[in-house]
Amino acid sequence: MNQLVSITTALCLPAPDIEALIQGQTIAVLSRMFIRPGQKFAIYPTDSSTIPLSVERYYHSSFLPIAHTAFAKLNCQEFFLASEIISIKAWTKCELCQIINSAESLAALSSLTIWTQEALQEILKQRQNIFLAYLRVYQLLEPLEIAVQPQNRQFVPLPYSLTVSQAKPVLSDRTFAIRKHQLETLQPPLHPELEDLQSALASLAITNTAAKKLEQDIKAFLGWISEELIEQPNPNLAWINDIAALGDRSIKQDEGKSNYQAGTDFENIVRKSLEFLGFTVDDFHRGGAGGVDVFCSKPYPLVGECKAGKKIPNTTAVQLLNLGTLRLKSQELFKQAAKLIIGPGEPTTQLKDAAIIQGMSIINPETLEKLVKLQSKYPNSVDLFQLKEYLKVGQSDQEVEKYINKVNEDIKLRLQLVQAAKEISEQDNKSLKATSQSFTVTEIRAHYNATHNPKLTDETVRDFLIELSSPLTGYLGRIKGEDWKSDRFYFLRDLPTPKN
Repeated sequence: MNQLVSITTALCLPAPDIEALIQGQTIAVLSRMFIRPGQKFAIYPTDSSTIPLSVERYYHSSFLPIAHTAFAKLNCQEFFLASEIISIKAWTKCELCQIINSAESLAALSSLTIWTQEALQEILKQRQNIFLAYLRVYQLLEPLEIAVQPQNRQFVPLPYSLTVSQAKPVLSDRTFAIRKHQLETLQPPLHPELEDLQSALASLAITNTAAKKLEQDIKAFLGWISEELIEQPNPNLAWINDIAALGDRSIKQDEGKSNYQAGTDFENIVRKSLEFLGFTVDDFHRGGAGGVDVFCSKPYPLVGECKAGKKIPNTTAVQLLNLGTLRLKSQELFKQAAKLIIGPGEPTTQLKDAAIIQGMSIINPETLEKLVKLQSKYPNSVDLFQLKEYLKVGQSDQEVEKYINKVNEDIKLRLQLVQAAKEISEQDNKSLKATSQSFTVTEIRAHYNATHNPKLTDETVRDFLIELSSPLTGYLGRIKGEDWKSDRFYFLRDLPTPKN
């Protein structure tokens, strides 16, 4: 339920701690006094003068890039804004406040938070108590700007009563409950190396899209973000939508463009498409006068001829045969290679017959575009060796369509199994015990079979669950038993479902 809340006060916290809260990296902060559970505050960033040690000694080394950046941004904001305005991005509700007055648990607490053991010891030494406040954080729909406040306060008043919404929680109820239970019971972090890697990527992610994607994937795996991952359209892949149009010039005539230029444009986008699918395109055999349009050397030889226009000329098969043999300088290599003609329209009977005799496959640009879109939507989903089996001699569009449908069905099955593991773990979402349960292959298979067809066997489900719990995928977790029947699996994160 999206409940509206009115708040009048801001809780002052070091800027890096707020950044860690908003990123989902932590759910707890160090307060100077006890905070009553249920209290709600905006969170106001303070500078490094409010921490008892140097930044390098106060925060874990893996967190330092984020800490330095957060303090630097705050200092720049205060320096450059003549009106001395600070921006507040989130508000929070206290769920629990623990009082720690013994040093025995500080090492374990440090391993689960952003602070060093030395920092916790220093605070305990100075104050005799550590007030560890567990905060449920919500992002504001619009940032709130207030005047800069004195740095030595625990709370500061807001200029007016602020009505806030629970519409944008940083963590879901389930994820917060699991994280809270882990911190309360001081369970050791499951993946400390990944946490270090995420911190190292944080600064790179600001300017590097690949680093940002990897960082987001790691955060999702660690449970620091809990929204279902939705793959946003990548502007660098807009060319994918032009494959069919460049191949079939009857769709839109190219004003002021020669046939040669149109053919070159199509050849270039075919080469780019094949590289995107995972082929290694050999530049040495690049097309032009007397050359084949495309030659791929890995993972297996593939030679191709590209024809842009309204239809594929009858002589295309002969051209591919002659030029391919000539340029590859090896009849044996040409014989072993997959031979592909890509062009628009329905091939003539003469071209089909020639292609069948010479072992050549023919596909439309639309089919190539569908393959590339599949690879874009689900990276590495196109198995080039499996695809080769569907490149039948003659017209192959229907066969390749079968392969695309097969891959989509395989992915759909995996999505459903991940969802089954998630659903069974949330059957009683109010119970923390239920949210942290793991399940056997048989239990997940039974839940899946109750709502899906065709029914699956334990052996089939086992194979999929092992794949989905691999460190390279990480959608499920796995607790190994004495044999596969006693293995247990638990939900970690949703399998990303990109937008169409």
